[in-house]
Amino acid sequence: MLMKKNYNFIIGLLITALMLSLSVMGIFWTPNNPNAIDSSQRFLSPSIQYPLGTDNFGRCIFSRVVEGTGSTILVAAATVAIGFGVGMIVGCFTGYFGGWSDELLMRTGDVIMAFPSILLALVFISLIGTGRYNVIIALGILFIPSFARIVRGEFVRMRELDFVQSAKIMGAKPSRIMFVHILPNAVPVMLRNIAIGFNNAVLAEASMSYLGLGVQPPDASLGRMLSDSQPFLFSAPWYALSAGIAIVLLILGFGLISEGILAQNPSPTA
Repeated sequence: MLMKKNYNFIIGLLITALMLSLSVMGIFWTPNNPNAIDSSQRFLSPSIQYPLGTDNFGRCIFSRVVEGTGSTILVAAATVAIGFGVGMIVGCFTGYFGGWSDELLMRTGDVIMAFPSILLALVFISLIGTGRYNVIIALGILFIPSFARIVRGEFVRMRELDFVQSAKIMGAKPSRIMFVHILPNAVPVMLRNIAIGFNNAVLAEASMSYLGLGVQPPDASLGRMLSDSQPFLFSAPWYALSAGIAIVLLILGFGLISEGILAQNPSPTA
């Protein structure tokens, strides 16, 4: 259980809860239509009607930030779900059984991880096309090796410990040893790396959208908003700041949660 004075975890949880609340709110209600174009309302400074001002098409920036935050969270969560789900299964079996399958899968993972993830994502997107769901598929596949390696490392470390050997002597099946005895003890490490993975997914999604390969217009995307706001950085600074701060808060929230989990459950190799 996390300590009450684990301020990193508490602050991170509050920031994350705020961003999640905004994204959920955006599903049901926004102050203005995020895609409504009105050329007469271009570059209005923040006001009661437009809390974060308007962009170069007269659209409400706050409404688009709320919608874009929800889109980024969706992509990041789905990416981590794919990467962790498949990576956990691969890591469990390779870490517990070892052998040639372990070598083959880990070496394949090494090859994938040797290349910059954004570069590989660009290759995937060029093959399967742009769009939110294609980005999820591409990033999810690229996240599998890192999660598999983390889970495998925990299984390799724990499979020789006394409680695992005792379970073997008592006749427990490998599936029970893996998923009942070892896996629950690896949860703190996995939670920490899920939080880190979410941060990486947010950055990757924002980067892909910034390059025009992620969420496509007219749907809002924080990365695309940053790209579109560049020419107006000095004439309408609220445009870039709004999207940039939203990305920073998403990363900061989960980063602090990761630090809080690490402080409470330090790595055994630290």
